[in-house]
Amino acid sequence: MTATPRTPTAKDRAQLRKDLPADLSASVAVFLIALPLSLGIALATGAPLQAGLVAAAVGGIVAARLGGAPLQVSGPAAGLTVVTAELIQHYGWRTTCAITVLAGFCQLGLALLRTARSALMVSPAIVHGMLAGIGVTIALAQLHIVLGGTPQSSAVANVLGLPGQLADLHPVALGVSVLTLVVLLGWPRLPGRTGSALRKVPAALAAVATATAFAALAGLSLPRVDLPSWRSHALPELPEGPVLGLTAAVLTITLVGSVESLLSAVATDKLIASERGTNRPPRADLNRELRGQGAANIVSGALGGLPITGVAVRSVANVKAGAVSRKSSMLHGFWVLLAAGLLVPVLDLIPLAALAALVMAVGVQMVSITHLRSVTRHREIPVYGTTIVAVVLGGVLEGVAIGIAVAVALALHRLAKTRITVEQLDSGVHQVWARGQLTFLAVPRLSRVLNQIPHDGRVVIELDGSFMDHAAYETLRDWQDSHLAHGGSVEVTGRRADAFPRSGRAAQRGGHQCCRPWTPWQNHCDHQAVGALPDPAAAAAPAAPAPAPQRRRGAGQLANGIGAFQRDTAPHVRDELARLAREGQRPSQLFLTCADSRLVTSMITASGPGDLFTVRNVGNLVPLPGAESTDDSVAAAIEYAVDVLKVDSITVCGHSGCGAMQALLNSSPGTPMTPLRRWLRHGLPSLERMASRHHAWARISGRLPADAVEQLCLTNVVQQLEHLRAHESVARRLAEGTLELHGMYFHVGEAQAYLLSEGEDFFDCRVFDTVGQNA
Repeated sequence: MTATPRTPTAKDRAQLRKDLPADLSASVAVFLIALPLSLGIALATGAPLQAGLVAAAVGGIVAARLGGAPLQVSGPAAGLTVVTAELIQHYGWRTTCAITVLAGFCQLGLALLRTARSALMVSPAIVHGMLAGIGVTIALAQLHIVLGGTPQSSAVANVLGLPGQLADLHPVALGVSVLTLVVLLGWPRLPGRTGSALRKVPAALAAVATATAFAALAGLSLPRVDLPSWRSHALPELPEGPVLGLTAAVLTITLVGSVESLLSAVATDKLIASERGTNRPPRADLNRELRGQGAANIVSGALGGLPITGVAVRSVANVKAGAVSRKSSMLHGFWVLLAAGLLVPVLDLIPLAALAALVMAVGVQMVSITHLRSVTRHREIPVYGTTIVAVVLGGVLEGVAIGIAVAVALALHRLAKTRITVEQLDSGVHQVWARGQLTFLAVPRLSRVLNQIPHDGRVVIELDGSFMDHAAYETLRDWQDSHLAHGGSVEVTGRRADAFPRSGRAAQRGGHQCCRPWTPWQNHCDHQAVGALPDPAAAAAPAAPAPAPQRRRGAGQLANGIGAFQRDTAPHVRDELARLAREGQRPSQLFLTCADSRLVTSMITASGPGDLFTVRNVGNLVPLPGAESTDDSVAAAIEYAVDVLKVDSITVCGHSGCGAMQALLNSSPGTPMTPLRRWLRHGLPSLERMASRHHAWARISGRLPADAVEQLCLTNVVQQLEHLRAHESVARRLAEGTLELHGMYFHVGEAQAYLLSEGEDFFDCRVFDTVGQNA
């Protein structure tokens, strides 16, 4: 049964007419960036300059039409420059075109196997290192053209040949290159109103145009762009050469192009999410995007064009220029096609030194300071640095392979790195700490530490790791059995404590196991267990009513919690908190939720210090501005978060079994007015909304609410979002499109979060079921 294509409705046609001006404007901006860069990348690879224009046009039209990332712009990219240059040098241009076609078919195969997400599991440090290595190689090669010479065959040869090139400078080429770089770097910093108007022209186009005009007006004699007739344009031929070498070449183009395209698509999605509150296109379908890239490479290679990938620079420009659909990228490809046919005399005036300076600047920018800070923060400098060096010295495929090997070795080292210590406390207890993963590599150290403890000693072993293999488990279990047999006592705590039987003090506690290995809530466990301990002296006495459990005194519980934080958590977060103390808080969202003790906001949102600006009150209520008995503390928090902290979104989170909603349902007109009752009056609109026939009942994941309390809890979230829109600062940011509102519902008993669907009172959890959907 085949699906019938949907006929466009009048609404669709109206939306198309509304979006077309924005897409048309964005397409011109992207075209003005793509034109000089495409020529420059073709120059850097040693391919015919027309090949860059072919790839830009095909990438714009084919990849945009068939791809899965609507606002991504594809074309010839700096990331494949080194690979393509090596292929041209070894096999010639026409065979390189055939390799591009074969790589396109490989990408189609990968898309059919739905492997797009797998490409993203490569460590970002390797990807950033690969791009930085490519950038260094490009910059070294183009530097020779900037100085008026010819680049060598490798990065090492370019470095070795640099002294000779500096001794034989060509002042004319150098002057044009310097002019290009000055305009390129200074253009975004032009001051005043005139500068603001001029900055609408892309810096790359302004730099190349200025250098071209200067060279033409001054009558300078230097090499320029030479676009041959399209009649002599080279098309692919059957590949000739060793099968193994050709296979490696095809795989290199496939893997590097696919990874760069998919990472660019994900980055574009993130940019759209941060830039726009509304009018967003659908999120990228990565397998479809891979299909589009494969089809584009087949067409580009068949027409004698360069390999194609998604290009981050042009994609960012497309989003910033206000594009709303894939028509922007398609139109940019059409403009490139027109320029290739109609602007050949103008393009032939461009000095090669200007294009080389432009591409050299792009290569330098590929060594990103932001990426360097990121890998430093995640302690992946060895992977990043090794990949850069390997790419520069050996090539892209070899560099990525070496980077992966170093990343695996580093991960194994961290897995095997375990710190095991023992200390005798003043109470006579021997405290053993095992921090890190317990594998067979740590067994010798573990045995050595355990054998230092006297046979009849009291021992507390804290396993602070998320993994323990069979060898470590057997070692610890055998030692525990032997120690107990000799009259000692053993208590095992920490994340892996549930793997061992309770003994000693733990057995006296009745084996309470409310805290599993994934949670450090030791105080919570102790609190739950205190008062439930059996009294051995009373075991033989007649049964009597059990006294109510006595809670631990608040000061003692607080002190224990602070001690655990200082010992276990503070060392891990100290650097991050120090950074936040220096830079101030910059949370991404205001999170408004209930004061209920069962809602742990950091747990259900997987957030950390500095991520959320949190406001909690009874019933997660947002009083309407000017309402009777308004509590200005909530309005003040909203104003501060929206106007001062500039948060991107506000989330109102309700929960199941809310006591405030139960009190609202049970309230009666004659109830005495107390501070709590006065506060709950802000929830009366939610009660009225639930009873109104003009509003559909809120639903939850395809079912109706279980009871009236749950219905009111859900309705209250929707109503409080309406109250938020009445606040002046919120309304203003919503109108600007710089703020989003979200509704959320947390079912305590199910430990399940539900998100309010946009435009309807429907709470759904399916967005949280698949990790890939949130990547």
